[in-house]
Amino acid sequence: MTGCQVWSTILLVAFVLWKTIASANTNVAQTSVNDGDGKLLEQSNKYIYSWTGPNALARSALMERQERLQYNCELESNEMDIEALNPDLFRNILVDDSHELLYCYVPKVACTNWKRVLMIATGKWPGNDPLEIPADQAHSPGNFQRLNSYTPPEIENKLATYNKLIVVRHPLERLLSAYRNKLEAKHEKSAKYFQSRFGKKIVKKYRQNATEESLRNGDDVTFREFVDFVTDNSENGTRNEHWRPIYELCQPCIVNYNFVSKYESLVEDATEVLERIGVTSISFPPKPPSNEPTSKKLDRYYSTLSYKQLRKLADLYKLDLRLFDYSLEDVLGFSLA
Repeated sequence: MTGCQVWSTILLVAFVLWKTIASANTNVAQTSVNDGDGKLLEQSNKYIYSWTGPNALARSALMERQERLQYNCELESNEMDIEALNPDLFRNILVDDSHELLYCYVPKVACTNWKRVLMIATGKWPGNDPLEIPADQAHSPGNFQRLNSYTPPEIENKLATYNKLIVVRHPLERLLSAYRNKLEAKHEKSAKYFQSRFGKKIVKKYRQNATEESLRNGDDVTFREFVDFVTDNSENGTRNEHWRPIYELCQPCIVNYNFVSKYESLVEDATEVLERIGVTSISFPPKPPSNEPTSKKLDRYYSTLSYKQLRKLADLYKLDLRLFDYSLEDVLGFSLA
């Protein structure tokens, strides 16, 4: 970022802070009562967010990403199929009425921990440690209402008045994370399901001279075979939410997300979001320590792919790349003409 860009960002944040603090002061005055001794007491049922907290960089980044997403959606409007309000479009958006928050969960982008945090925030789990909640319980379908379960007028009202959160990740990093977790992992319950449902089909279709053991177990799918599967237009592989494009899951050009968090700054963004919605007693879990996270393995896996395969991936995830300001060069070290 150049010096001019830095100063522009600082000035923008300063202006917004000034306007918001002025507005917040007015709101505080309107929600205060007199205790009889001339002292003003704030009503305790409304959390008052302070814009003067220490998380200024995350706050600035969230504002900038929201504006950038809106701008990118305008640029892409001719390519995207913007449908009329169809409830089925919003099945991945969870509703937290108590904090007036809509959260679009994206598998392989910290959705387990976000669901854990919201379970505690909404009183569905006692205690304040999200990591105490088993992962399978966090994904239980009965934990949250989905936006698509409401009537169209209710959906419109919530889209217009609630805060809206989306957490994104580079699509190629997210894809590799899905492969490693669901098809490459051994002896894990979740992986066994995916290997049985998808792995056996992938081996059968994309591997010549497959052994009987591989056809029976589906637990040795290569990354090349997996990429062939998810980019095959004749298959339904790309429909699974673990590698389906984010723009299809979350409809970012229909839903005006004001919280656009990125996996790269996950904890900092989450801290700001939680404070903004009045959840100050829960700390978002840090990323688990790892000797070699997915981001460090990208070259090893993607270097095994052909140009044709990379081209198909670029096409599959082109809108995720454009809308959320990611590039193939971030992963491949070069662009595809």
